[in-house]
Amino acid sequence: MNIDNIGAIYMIPNLLGDSAPLEVLPISVKKNIESLTYFICENEKVARAFIKKIVPNKSQQNLKIVLLNKFTDPLEVESFLAPCFEGESIGLISDAGCPAIADPGAIIVAMAHKKGIVVKPLVGPSSILLALMGSGMNGQNFAFNGYLPIDKQERKKAIKGLEKKSFELQQTQIFMETPYRNDAIMSDLIKILHPSTRLCIACDLSLKSETIRTYTAEKWKSRTFSIQKRPAIFLIQKD
Repeated sequence: MNIDNIGAIYMIPNLLGDSAPLEVLPISVKKNIESLTYFICENEKVARAFIKKIVPNKSQQNLKIVLLNKFTDPLEVESFLAPCFEGESIGLISDAGCPAIADPGAIIVAMAHKKGIVVKPLVGPSSILLALMGSGMNGQNFAFNGYLPIDKQERKKAIKGLEKKSFELQQTQIFMETPYRNDAIMSDLIKILHPSTRLCIACDLSLKSETIRTYTAEKWKSRTFSIQKRPAIFLIQKD
């Protein structure tokens, strides 16, 4: 088949919160959403609201949306790319931030490469990279570790392990937490980390309420700071 007749996968970044779209997204995102009919997303309601916010006049009725999340049957995923072989491009949208970064969209991208479909990542906000940029920690060598264990003892072990790895590799360690456990993990980090280890907490990135603070674990103990249920990224570096 002629590759010129195959549609592409456009990786469309979503907002990280209730901010004005054109303050954090380039006009190219709007233009691509305007031209697309097929979309792959995690949550249909979230995706439709995002599309409406970016392109208010776009017909919602004509949108063709399929869901890719933890409930999706893996056997169905390959069929999601069918429109590309009919000459239609597809938009891949995350619930927040960049698709395929801490997001299930990677499976679609991997499949697209295997099938010779062009993948076009679009510029947009990533809470992980924004946090790293604002942390003052090593941006040459870093690792994202997803979520830490829920079990308290396992989490303590994981924190000590990441701190050790940070020191041995001189590598910034990045992770996140479910918002309702933010204050609990912050308390654990301050207690468990070596007093000289730097800890950055970055909340509400790209929003007006954005807060980014980096202190040693020792200095955090004297700070009055509650993350509460704000979306947050945590970074540690032991020098």
